[in-house]
Amino acid sequence: MNKVLVIEDQPQMRTNLTLMLQLNGYEVTAAENGRTGLDAVRSVKPDLILCDVMMPELDGYGVLEALRQDDETAGIPFIFLTAKGDKKEQRAGMRLGADDYLTKPVTESDLIDSVRVRLNRAAALERRVRERAASKPDFSSALPLRALGLTEREAEVLLWVAQGKSSPEIASILGISDATAKKHVCNILEKLGLESRSAATLRALEVLMGMPSEPR
Repeated sequence: MNKVLVIEDQPQMRTNLTLMLQLNGYEVTAAENGRTGLDAVRSVKPDLILCDVMMPELDGYGVLEALRQDDETAGIPFIFLTAKGDKKEQRAGMRLGADDYLTKPVTESDLIDSVRVRLNRAAALERRVRERAASKPDFSSALPLRALGLTEREAEVLLWVAQGKSSPEIASILGISDATAKKHVCNILEKLGLESRSAATLRALEVLMGMPSEPR
């Protein structure tokens, strides 16, 4: 059963969203603001997050930015909920890495369709990563990854990312700080136009196996 975290400060809306998701077979955790939402991410480890934009304590943009700066949570599918349909606001959310944007009051069909699409896309990406990894790519050198436009150090970091290493593990292997390792991962994602470590792993595996990149 997929786990969904709902971060919404309005009690009735939070209840409605929770009920709609539960009735469609999802395990739901609800948080009343951005701060408690971030705490819930660490404890629950959700498969997807639904988050309101305007909230006390910490708004939705702050929540998303905090998640995307941590490579352990950067790949969680994230859907914004807002009472506004303002295009400028939507673009701001998308630039931070949101996967979708739903305007409240959201219908059950729109909500469930969006959640399913994002979860299916994430699951498909993970399957492709496992398939590539099972083909035993050559991890002996990071040199082929330089062709992606990465620096020597970034290529080294990506080589270890592709082998499933976390940022602290990469920091230990390369003799750098955790913060530096995370910064390199962020730079890699930005340079490659990718949103998650899984996507970066897949791209690296394709290069190491001499395969053409598939559409995302």
